[in-house]
Amino acid sequence: MVQINAEQSTVSMEEMSKSQKRTLLVASCTASAITPLTGTMMNLSLVSIGSEFALGTHALAYVNTIFLLSSAVFMVPIAKMADIYGRKALFIFGLALYTVASLVSYFSVSFEMLLALRAVMGLAAAAMAATAISMLTDAFGPSERGAAIGLNTASVYLGAAMGPVVGGLINDVMGWRAVFLVTIPLTVVALLAIWTVRPNNDVRYGKTFDLTGTLLYAIAVTLTMAGLINMPDIVAAASMTAGLLALWFFVRYEKRAKEPVLDVRIFSNRLFSRSCLASFMINSANYAVAFFVAIYLQTIGALTSAEAGLVMFSQPLVQTSLTAFFGKLYDRMEDKRLLPTLGVAISGAGILLIIALPMELDLPLVIAALVFFGLGNAVFNAPNTTAIMSSVSPSDRGAASAMVAVVRQTGMMASMGIAMFVIAVIMGSLDTLNPGTYGNFITVIRISFTVSAVMCLLAMLVSWFRGDSARGRASLLKKVN
Repeated sequence: MVQINAEQSTVSMEEMSKSQKRTLLVASCTASAITPLTGTMMNLSLVSIGSEFALGTHALAYVNTIFLLSSAVFMVPIAKMADIYGRKALFIFGLALYTVASLVSYFSVSFEMLLALRAVMGLAAAAMAATAISMLTDAFGPSERGAAIGLNTASVYLGAAMGPVVGGLINDVMGWRAVFLVTIPLTVVALLAIWTVRPNNDVRYGKTFDLTGTLLYAIAVTLTMAGLINMPDIVAAASMTAGLLALWFFVRYEKRAKEPVLDVRIFSNRLFSRSCLASFMINSANYAVAFFVAIYLQTIGALTSAEAGLVMFSQPLVQTSLTAFFGKLYDRMEDKRLLPTLGVAISGAGILLIIALPMELDLPLVIAALVFFGLGNAVFNAPNTTAIMSSVSPSDRGAASAMVAVVRQTGMMASMGIAMFVIAVIMGSLDTLNPGTYGNFITVIRISFTVSAVMCLLAMLVSWFRGDSARGRASLLKKVN
C-alpha cells in the first residue's frame, strides 16, 4: 500500500546538517555528470572506433544504445534494492563499478568487449541514477528541493557540455581509449564525498526482493527496446510486440505482488504519470539531435572532431548555465505547469531549425538550433523532475527516481529508433554516406525531425494538462486514506 509519511520525512531532513546536505549534493552532482560526459565523448569517438574495428555506422550506434538498454533494464530493480539495503550503499556500488568498468574499457581488445563493458557501465549508471535524486528529495524540503534538483540536473548538462570539447580533443590527440580515463577522478571524488555522509534519512522500505517481477520487467524492457532500435525489420517488430506483451504481464503481476519491484499504482497519480509521459516524449523528440548534428558537422561540414565538439558545446553550455536557475524559479511559482510546458515549446523551435538545415554547412543555423534545445531542456527538466519527485510519498521516491531515468532513457532509445528507421528506409545505412548521398541524409534529418515536431506538440499538451503538485498530492492522500 502506498503511504504518505510527510512527518517522518520532515524530521529526517531537519536532523541532517547543512554541511552534510552540501556534501551529499557534491556527491550527487559529480556522479550525475559522469555518464553524460562519457556518452558525449563517445559520440565524437565513434569514427575512430569504427576505423580500428572495421565497423559501419549502424554497428557503432550500439556503443551508446547498449548502455541505455542496460541502464533501463537495471534501473527499477536497483531502485527496489536501494529501498531494501539503503540508497547510499547502492550509490557507492554504482560509483565503484563504473570506476572499474571505465579502467578496463581502456584495454578493450575487441568491439564485443567494448560493448560488454558499456553494458556494465549501464548497470553502474542505473545504480547512481536510481539513488541520487531520491537521496536529494529526502534531504531537501519542498522550499529548496527544486534548487537542489536543478543543480543536479545542471551537473548532467555540465558533463554533456564538457564531453564534446574534452572528448574531441582527447580523441584527436590520445585516441578514443583515453576518454574512459577522464571519468575515473570524478568517480573517486564522488566516492570520497558520499563516504563522509551519514544521512539519517536513508530509511529502508520493503523487506523482500521481487525476483519474478524483476525478470518480467527485464524481459519487457529488453525486447521492446531491442525491437525499437532495430526497426524496420520483421524480427524487430516481433520483438517489440513480445516486449509489450511481457510489459502487460508485468503490470498485472505487480498489482498482486506483496512486495512489488515497482508499485505500478503510483501511475494512478495524474501528476506523476503525465510528467513521466512528457519526459518520454520530449526525449523521444530531441535526443537524436546530437547524433545527427555530429555527423552533419563532420561530413557535410568537413569539421574535425574537436571543431565539431566546440560547435556542439553551445547546447549543454546553455543548459548548464540556466538549469539551476529554472529549478529555483520553479520552487517559487504557483502554477507548476508553466515552466515544463514552455520548455517543450522552446525545444520545438529548435526542432524547426534542424528541419531547415541546408545541403551546405550553415553554422549559425546549427548553433541557433542547439541554443534553443539547450534553453528548452533547461526550462523543462529540473521543474519536471521536481514535479515527479514531489508527487509521491517517501516510500515511493526510489521508484520515482528510477522512473525519471527510465522514461528519459526509453525516450532516448525511441528517438534513436525513429532515426534508424528513417535511415533504413531512405538510405539503407549511413555506411553509404558520401557527397553523392548528402541529399538523402538531409531528407532523413527532415523526416526524422518532422516526427519529433509532432512529439513535441503532444508533449506540450500532456505537460499543460497534467495538473499541479498540490492537486496531485491531495489526490494521492485521498486514495490512501
